[in-house]
Amino acid sequence: MTSAERRAGIGLASIFALRMLGLFLILPVFSIYAKDLPGGGDMGLVGFALGAYGLTQACLQIVYGTASDRFGRKPVIVFGLVLFVIGSFVAALAGDIYGVIAGRVLQGAGAISAAVTALAADLTREQHLTKVMAMIGSSIGLVFALSMVGAPLLYATIGMPGIFALTGILAILAILVVLRVVPAAPAIPRQPGWPSFVEVLSNPQLLRMNFGVFALHLMQTAMWVLLPSALVRTGGLPVAEHWKIYLPAVLLSFVVMVPAIIAAEKYGRMKLIFNAAIALLLVVQLGFGFFGQSVYALALWLTLFFVAFNILEATQPSLISRIAPPHAKGAALGVYNTTQSLGLFLGGVLGGALAMHSGTQAVWIACAALALVWLGFGLTMTMPAARIRQQPA
Repeated sequence: MTSAERRAGIGLASIFALRMLGLFLILPVFSIYAKDLPGGGDMGLVGFALGAYGLTQACLQIVYGTASDRFGRKPVIVFGLVLFVIGSFVAALAGDIYGVIAGRVLQGAGAISAAVTALAADLTREQHLTKVMAMIGSSIGLVFALSMVGAPLLYATIGMPGIFALTGILAILAILVVLRVVPAAPAIPRQPGWPSFVEVLSNPQLLRMNFGVFALHLMQTAMWVLLPSALVRTGGLPVAEHWKIYLPAVLLSFVVMVPAIIAAEKYGRMKLIFNAAIALLLVVQLGFGFFGQSVYALALWLTLFFVAFNILEATQPSLISRIAPPHAKGAALGVYNTTQSLGLFLGGVLGGALAMHSGTQAVWIACAALALVWLGFGLTMTMPAARIRQQPA
């Protein structure tokens, strides 16, 4: 990779990390905070508040990607981050659950993921695009882990309004990275047209990947509707002490994740590792549902969830960039990010609604069924051929 490509990869991964860190910080503590808000006793509204971000993301990802083709990547990314900042402070100042929902909708309106990944494709040569996508995916996995540890401590220190405000500040830092760190985009960006979207939507391998990212993020959001309260109820653990569960879980998950990813990429075991992670997700959902009645059991299932989530979050963007036809990468990334956002939305909404009307076990069973379907798709998936390393001339 050239120095410009490394700079682009680090800068774009940082934009994702700063934005996603703020979003992930909300997950482990919001359902606890919402109970004290007017309207926060309704689990359906709590789930909708968590998932509302994903709804507007799902509606606008392709719009932002298309706009970035016409107006340039950086202006569109900055515009989306400004909306995200505004939404963060609206949520911070909210006096009831409806105000938080409004802020989350505005946060989601900054749907920049497709534009950022399209910029990565613009700034990176084909033979190095997988590395940049892996950097982005790994950064998301890392900040997810950090947020699980930091959120309870921050909640005890600055409260939920403070976390929302911090989310806005992190997005402001992301704007500075866009303007000061990321190299300028090429004069003529790639412009996927309608035929490219048709090709993407008819590609069975890409459809499997899109279903996978949808399922992964639905399960993640649904889990955070239930888990914080379960730790308080089952283990008698105050929110400020949840880090005692999250920190060991995160550290142990990375011990397993790193060699798994090395085996997948370096030794050609991608399909085995990928499907093993999906199977582990299935076991985790059943474990939470039927064997999650103690704090130690919850800690075990959470650790295993982190292992599976981090492996899949780091490998899926790389696989998308390798499976998609070169002329349709922008379209493929737009659809991928849209289905990811839809999963975030439905995870909160369905998780809250099922918990309220059918009990918490129904949530875990539904997520287990989703993981089982995904495993079936994964087992029938054809992995892209490993790239041949090009020798320098």
